[in-house]
Amino acid sequence: MKQLKFLIGIVCVVLALEGRAQGGADVVADVRETIKAGSAKELAKYLNQTVDIELNGKKESYSKAQAELILRDFFKANVPSDFSIIHKGQSKSGQPFAIGQYKSGADNYRVFMKIKTVAEQQLIHEISFSKE
Repeated sequence: MKQLKFLIGIVCVVLALEGRAQGGADVVADVRETIKAGSAKELAKYLNQTVDIELNGKKESYSKAQAELILRDFFKANVPSDFSIIHKGQSKSGQPFAIGQYKSGADNYRVFMKIKTVAEQQLIHEISFSKE
C-alpha cells in the first residue's frame, strides 16, 4: 500500500512539472495571437514588471505600463498583417525564448522574445522588433 501511495505521488509530481513546462508553450501561443492582432493591451498581460524593448536597434528598459504605450505606438505605426513563430527554444540555462516574423504591409520584422518565470508565471522579459 505504501508503494502504491509513493508511486501515485511520483506520478502527480511528474504531471505537475510537465504542466509547468507546457505552460511556456501556451504563453508563446497566446503572445503570438496578441501580436498578430496588434493588441498592446492584451500583450501587456504577458509582460514582466520591467521589460527591455528593442525597436530597430534602439534598446531601452521600460516599466510594464510604459512598455504597453511603446508597443501600442509601434502597432499603430506598423499595423500587423501577419505574425508567426519561426522557432521556440531554451537557452543553456533553461530560459525560454521565441523567434518570430512580423509582417506589416511590405515590411518584415524579426521578433525575438526572452521569457522568464516570475512567481510561477512565464512573462516576457525582453522583446525586439528588427526590420529585415
